[in-house]
Amino acid sequence: MLRFLTAGESHGKGLVVVVEGLPAGLAITEAEIQGELARRRLGYGRGPRMRFEADAITLLSGIRHGRTLGSPIAVEILNSEWEKKWEDEMSPHPGSPSKVLTQPRPGHADLTGMLKYGFEDARDVLERASARETAARVVAGSLAKALLSQIGVEVLSHVTQLGSVELDRDVEMPRASDLAWIDDSSVRCISPEVEELMVAEIKAAAKVGDSLGGACEVIAYGVPIGLGSHVHWDRRIDGMIAQALMSIQAIKAVAIGDGLEVSHKRGSEAHDAIYWNAEQGEYFRTTDRAGGIEGGMTTGAPLTATAWMKPLASLNRPTLATVDTKTKESVVSFKERTDVTAVPAMGVVAESMLAIVLASESIRKFGGDSIAELVRNFESYNEHIHEVPSAAH
Repeated sequence: MLRFLTAGESHGKGLVVVVEGLPAGLAITEAEIQGELARRRLGYGRGPRMRFEADAITLLSGIRHGRTLGSPIAVEILNSEWEKKWEDEMSPHPGSPSKVLTQPRPGHADLTGMLKYGFEDARDVLERASARETAARVVAGSLAKALLSQIGVEVLSHVTQLGSVELDRDVEMPRASDLAWIDDSSVRCISPEVEELMVAEIKAAAKVGDSLGGACEVIAYGVPIGLGSHVHWDRRIDGMIAQALMSIQAIKAVAIGDGLEVSHKRGSEAHDAIYWNAEQGEYFRTTDRAGGIEGGMTTGAPLTATAWMKPLASLNRPTLATVDTKTKESVVSFKERTDVTAVPAMGVVAESMLAIVLASESIRKFGGDSIAELVRNFESYNEHIHEVPSAAH
C-alpha cells in the first residue's frame, strides 16, 4: 500500500524520503510540508540546533503543479550545516575522519552497532541512528495527512507526561480544532497549569545537565469503520500502530486506548457497550476504552494511542560510565549535542507515524488510482457500513 523509505545521516548533506503509493491528483504544497517540519522543532527544552535548522526542502519528483502524479514522491531535506562544519567529516569520498569516537554512549545504538557492523568509529552508527531521521518521517506523514483529510480524518497529539509531571486522565481529550493552541504551548500540553509544572521540571533537569522522558497521546478523529483486519496477525491495525510508534527513536512503550489501566479492571468495567440509535440508523457507544480498535479493526470511534519516551541518553553533563573500545579502559562517554527533552517533538513524529498507517490502510480498503476515485469508493462504503447484513441479504 503506502510505503516510504528514508535515507541520510544526521550531519550528512541531507535527508531524502521516497513515498510510494499515493494516488494521483492529491493537492500538495511545499508550505504544508514546511509547516509540519516546523512543528517538529517545537518544545521547551530543545537544544540550540533547533534554532538554526531551517529544514529547507526540495520536491524532487512525483508532484507537478501542486498535485501528485501517482508516481513515487521524493523529497530532499538539506542540512544547513553541511558545508560549514561537516563536509569533510561526513564526506562520501575516500579518506579518514579527523577524530575517531571510541567511547560509546550507554542508551544509544553506538556499541551494539559497532559490534554488529565491525566499525571502529561510533559515528558510523550514531549518524544514522540519530532522531534527526524523523524529519524525513514527518515529510511522509504530511503527505499521509493530506490524503486522510480527503476522507475527513484528522490527527493530533498532546503531551500527557513530562518527567514526573502527569496530566490528569480526567482532563477532556482535545479535539482537532485544539491543535493550534496545543502547538502554542511551550511543551504542547493542553493544561496551562500542568504546562507550568512541566517547564519547571525541565529547568530543574537542565540545571544539573540531565534529561527527561515522558509521554504523548496521539488521536485520530473521523477514522472509517473497518480499517485493518482480524484475519491475519500482520493485518491487525493495533499491531501496525504499535510497531510504527515503537520504531520512533527512544520510544519504550506504547498503549492503545486505556492500555495498561484497563488490565486492572474486571471485564464488566473494561469494554465499550454497543447501542443502536434507531433515529440515526447507526450503532453507537458511550465509552471508548478500546481506543477506537476492536479485533484489529477500527470501530469508527476516536483512535487513541500513547507512546512513552525514555530520557535522552546524551547528557549535557556526561556522567554515564562506558569503555573505550580501543584501550578497554573505563571512561565517561563522549557528548554530542543534545536536548533536555524531546517529548513535545515526539508527539509530532507520532502523529506522522499514525497518519502513515491510517493512510496506508485507507488506500488498501478503498483503492483507486486517483484521489477522486478513492473518495468515491469511501463515500459509497460509508453509505452502507452501519447496518449488519441479514441472512436475507
